[in-house]
Amino acid sequence: MPAPQCASCRKARAALRRPRSGQALCGTCFCAAFEAEVLHTVVAGRLLPPGAVVAVGASGGKDSTVLAHVLRELAPRLAISLHLVAVDEGIGGYRDAALAAVRRQAARWELPLTVVAYAELFGGWTMDAVARSTAGSGRSRSCCTFCGVLRRRALEEGARRVGATHVVTGHNADDMAETVLMNFLRGDAGRLARGGGLGSPGEGGALPRCRPLQLASQKEVVLYAHFRRLDYFSEECVYAPEAFRGHARELLKLLEAARPSAVLDLVHSAERLALAPAARPPPPGACSRCGALASRALCQACALLDGLNRGRPRLAIGKGRRGLDEEGSPREPQPSGPPASEPIPGF
Repeated sequence: MPAPQCASCRKARAALRRPRSGQALCGTCFCAAFEAEVLHTVVAGRLLPPGAVVAVGASGGKDSTVLAHVLRELAPRLAISLHLVAVDEGIGGYRDAALAAVRRQAARWELPLTVVAYAELFGGWTMDAVARSTAGSGRSRSCCTFCGVLRRRALEEGARRVGATHVVTGHNADDMAETVLMNFLRGDAGRLARGGGLGSPGEGGALPRCRPLQLASQKEVVLYAHFRRLDYFSEECVYAPEAFRGHARELLKLLEAARPSAVLDLVHSAERLALAPAARPPPPGACSRCGALASRALCQACALLDGLNRGRPRLAIGKGRRGLDEEGSPREPQPSGPPASEPIPGF
């Protein structure tokens, strides 16, 4: 049976049916529709004002690659300038190949690129060193927690170095739905309340962040990369199989099979969530060590590094975090709560 005609241009044969709408489109019309939807997300959400200098978190993976390509296409209409910022976490046999993909993208698209490294920013600590340090502590499964916190700090530092006014990351709808699920499963009401919207406005001196692909499904991100023939790195991080996120991902697949709208339903549920006054977390202050936004005496990054430097990485996560605050500061202890969130893939 021949492929149906493209529902948009009425000329070419359709190359796909959009996963959510079922609309049959050719590759060219699909890519144009995808870009138009991202443009609408940015403009309707007032995410990137004209004149913004945008640091694009570039990991070399499909999400950040698609984000950089789409924003490069839209940059003249949005009147923004782009600068790729990549983070070298120090993961042997993995990050070098991913950074090579980022460098190829920067050269092909003629975009400036800055690379910042954990080893430089965090006193010589790399993710491989963190993994070795936590291996005997029963916390080896928390590598993704360490990495997510440190990578966010590193991206912020890289963005400041290039004079950026805004930071964008490639989180798609599936990534955000996984995060909502993880926070529900952990009972983390504070993170659920902060997880809505398309980004953060930049409290406490932090740069504003946004996620232009947040309403785009992972399937369509992959399809866009395919039709645009984008070059990206597709191997999974060596530490990812141990992450709790994998369980949320498998659960989400089952939910989506039973209810195709489950991904966006979860994303929108986080946007609409409101906490009772008694359950709201206290307003954030400033880290006593680095000045970054923090809900305790030390921000997450400083607390994690403090535990590692003491040779007691357990102090930096979960209940140990409470002990760290008690030892290092007179600030009133906070409820212990679950570990810090693992990073969202897509960077």
